[in-house]
Amino acid sequence: MTATTPSFALHIPAAELEPDPLDPAQIVSGTPEVSGRVLSESADGRQLRGIWQITPGVVTDVEADEMFVVLSGRATIEIEDGPTLHVGPGDCGVLRAGDRTTWTVHETLRKAYAISL
Repeated sequence: MTATTPSFALHIPAAELEPDPLDPAQIVSGTPEVSGRVLSESADGRQLRGIWQITPGVVTDVEADEMFVVLSGRATIEIEDGPTLHVGPGDCGVLRAGDRTTWTVHETLRKAYAISL
């Protein structure tokens, strides 16, 4: 991966995020709001590292190849034809590209992620 961002450190719990509106078709229940911030991106745009946050509610998604670490909050991630993941602070998760998921967010969840496209 050729970095387009210089080396840095960031205190993730205090990092400012930008609104990243959900497609209304993804919302199953509640009024979840998503925000995030891409911290670095490879020159070819295929490797992303960042922070993502979602408030309580239930949403669906089709995942990218991702590894993440939950910093705060709690969620249950149901993977169609796969396991159900229960994640909270300190948990690491791995999602496969194409996984169809339903996220039930119990407490506002903030995670750091690395995605390969």
